[in-house]
Amino acid sequence: MCVCQTMEVGKYGKNASRAGERGVLLEPFIHQVGGHSSMMRYDDHTVCKPLISREQRFYESLPPEMKEFTPEYKGVVSVCFEGDSDGYINLVAYPYVESEALEQDDMPERDQPRRKHSRRSLHRSSSVGEHKEERPGLAGDNPESIQETKSPKVELHIHSDVPFQMLDGNSGLSSEKISYNPWSLRCHKQQLSRMRSESKDRKLYKFLLLENVVHHFRFPCVLDLKMGTRQHGDDASEEKAARQMKKCEQSTSATLGVRVCGMQVYQLDTGHYLCRNKYYGRGLSIEGFRNALYQYLHNGLELRKDLFEPILAKLRSLKAVLERQASYRFYSSSLLIIYDGKDNRAGMFMERRAEMRLKRVDTSLPESLQDDTSTEPSPSALPKVDVRMIDFAHSTFKGFRDDPTVHDGPDMGYVFGLESLINIMEQMREENQ
Repeated sequence: MCVCQTMEVGKYGKNASRAGERGVLLEPFIHQVGGHSSMMRYDDHTVCKPLISREQRFYESLPPEMKEFTPEYKGVVSVCFEGDSDGYINLVAYPYVESEALEQDDMPERDQPRRKHSRRSLHRSSSVGEHKEERPGLAGDNPESIQETKSPKVELHIHSDVPFQMLDGNSGLSSEKISYNPWSLRCHKQQLSRMRSESKDRKLYKFLLLENVVHHFRFPCVLDLKMGTRQHGDDASEEKAARQMKKCEQSTSATLGVRVCGMQVYQLDTGHYLCRNKYYGRGLSIEGFRNALYQYLHNGLELRKDLFEPILAKLRSLKAVLERQASYRFYSSSLLIIYDGKDNRAGMFMERRAEMRLKRVDTSLPESLQDDTSTEPSPSALPKVDVRMIDFAHSTFKGFRDDPTVHDGPDMGYVFGLESLINIMEQMREENQ
């Protein structure tokens, strides 16, 4: 299954020649704040990620009432490395042909061993803030030729005009302001390293096509929350299960059923995104989690109190849906909360601040500008928010793929996390009325 999209001029693979087809040049998805798999931009409305068979089947079998809270599943594409006449190596997507693509059913990407990547893989331009990244290439069928190719680099064409700044370490980058969420670049480097190590024998990969859930937001503020009190799947080895249980015990996953896995927040006062990653989230106490949630809802000038009701309404609706899903388990899945960091209300707020500054220095202003309430936004104009469940590589339910373990009732670990989130937001709303 594949999706036919209208593709942008200049975004095709330069050497696209498979049966006369024109491939889509993939770029890193600049708003990825968490996860292991590298999310790639396919077009404005679509992202793609390495296919894991269980996740694909789960998307295909979702109950209708859950689809409001998950990205739309759009099919599969084949992805390969492709060189162009200028010596650049790109990742290019083509319509999926079943006989050609690499089957990854037995190679869950998240379970693959971590591999070290090239020290030369990332280069920065101090003048414009854009990045050039070394990409692994295929020069031919001879495995040694991969190592002999001249350091291929590619300029990342899709970038944000709004800079990003990581507030904590362990991001793989310095704290300077850049044009991508630092975590997206980290995941991209790791993904390319894994694919390079396998490219000696395998040249095509299957990627899932999914809705780009931040497409409708001009300045997407994204909070990635790892949900539930248990993260390992039923098929996890004893070693992995023990490792995941330890992470839960040492974080708010055990105490709240939810922990921060990544975050980016647009700041009106500075005009850039502040970012946090999963390592920051793992070390938070309950109070630290509250503070992180407060920071996510703060735009640098004020707490976005108008976000409480629409987010709470979404969370309560999701909780009601999941409580009806008997036998479902969403181990290691995440929840995205999204809002626009510069919506109409934010614009009105900035205008109001400017007017107040004028009033302090000019007493001859018209009465309309001297009225403190004249530009107050209407409380009925609620901002647009979105809440989506993602990452189903370890999910299961009764009868799914003949899984041997069958669970009773709803996923109470996930529901507990939603309850904690709802309670904290309700308390925060009361404290800041």
